[in-house]
Amino acid sequence: MTSLFDLPFEEPEPDEPAPAQRPQAPYTVSGLTAALREVIDGAFGLIAVEGEVSNCRTWTTGHIYFTLKDELAQLRAVVFRTTARQLKFTLQDGEHVVVRGRLGVYDQKGEYQIVCDRIEPLGRGALQLAFEQLKRRLAAEGLFDEARKRPLPALPRKIGIVTSIDGAALRDIVTVLRTRYPSAHLIIRPARVQGDGAAVEVARGLAAIVRVPNVDVVIVGRGGGSIEDLWAFNEEIVARAIAKCPIPVISAVGHETDFTIADFVADRRAATPSAAAALVAQAHTDLRLSLARSRERLVAATRRRVLMLRGRVHGLAARPALSGWPTRVALNGRHVAELTHGLRRSLAARVGAAGRRVDLLERRLEARNLRRRITTDQARVAAMRTKLDALVIRERHLGQRRLGALAARLEALSPLAVLARGYALCWDVEQQTLVRRAVDVAPGDQIRVSLSEGSIEAAVLRTEPAR
Repeated sequence: MTSLFDLPFEEPEPDEPAPAQRPQAPYTVSGLTAALREVIDGAFGLIAVEGEVSNCRTWTTGHIYFTLKDELAQLRAVVFRTTARQLKFTLQDGEHVVVRGRLGVYDQKGEYQIVCDRIEPLGRGALQLAFEQLKRRLAAEGLFDEARKRPLPALPRKIGIVTSIDGAALRDIVTVLRTRYPSAHLIIRPARVQGDGAAVEVARGLAAIVRVPNVDVVIVGRGGGSIEDLWAFNEEIVARAIAKCPIPVISAVGHETDFTIADFVADRRAATPSAAAALVAQAHTDLRLSLARSRERLVAATRRRVLMLRGRVHGLAARPALSGWPTRVALNGRHVAELTHGLRRSLAARVGAAGRRVDLLERRLEARNLRRRITTDQARVAAMRTKLDALVIRERHLGQRRLGALAARLEALSPLAVLARGYALCWDVEQQTLVRRAVDVAPGDQIRVSLSEGSIEAAVLRTEPAR
């Protein structure tokens, strides 16, 4: 056995001093935040977080900001506009949800947050929650009240249909109406009833049907499917279009147990499109059955009446006092036939004479037809006007030629023409007497000389007698 004293007794060697560590350079706030972002991005990918929604706010930009919390902690969350548009329900405080997204760091506030790509209510689907929220809101507005719903018309003449042009619902509706109500006039407005934008097309289809004159009732719907397939009829735009429609609306979405928002707002709900068509044609079917029963009763009553009267006739014919009445009736019938034949011949002759007289009067009236005479007179007036215009033009040309000749002669005889050739007229100073001879003036007299352009006032220096 080894004793403790057998061990060597050695002094422990002193520990070597640790090398001096250099102090680390301080982080900047932004640098530390960036480092934390890298750590978070590397440690967490796409994650799901469960919690209760609080402080939910929707900004004017369309982004939704809220806090996700439980009993011990809370987490900032954001839903960007593009994702928020795809939410089927309204995110509200107090909702218990599961969000899926990625963690990120908001540098400006030094906070970490989760950027949500998808949000699901815990324990129920998003579509079911959206359905319940919209149902509560529209019910509070009174859109489901029975007091505002209108009765269906008994015998509608024009029936509007808003559904898919390629769906089985349209074929079912048309088949039922053609069988039970063949005289109805169908107005079909095609619309998509499934997928993105289907709700908008259904609402536009209702608005277009309303603009067609004299439409009495509208059937809007589609065949069956899942809640996603039927979701267009749970949209608010469709509900408000049905409520705004001024004519009765039948919701005919093909499902038996579940209801859509359109079923609550519409004036009547039908389980299937075929049932909607049967509702529209119900009054017509009832009327046809009532008329058929009335016809059968009338035929039976008429037969009984004929049999009763026939028995009375046979009983009266058997009496001795009326033994020869058939012969007398036959003779009277022959006399009546002869009178009828004569009356027809007389009426035919009178009608023929009257017709011939009418034809004669029509021919005489046609000969005195004022419209024809006016047309003839108008043609004559037009011809005379043409001749008159030609005469006027000819006389004008003759007058112009005569005027030109006279003007030429006048121009030739005009003293102005003579003056233009270099001659002049000599007047006394008052320009009243024409000086024709030299002896008519004396030296020193004032005279006026008229030229082709202007005049000259001059004094006589001397005179020379004519040679």
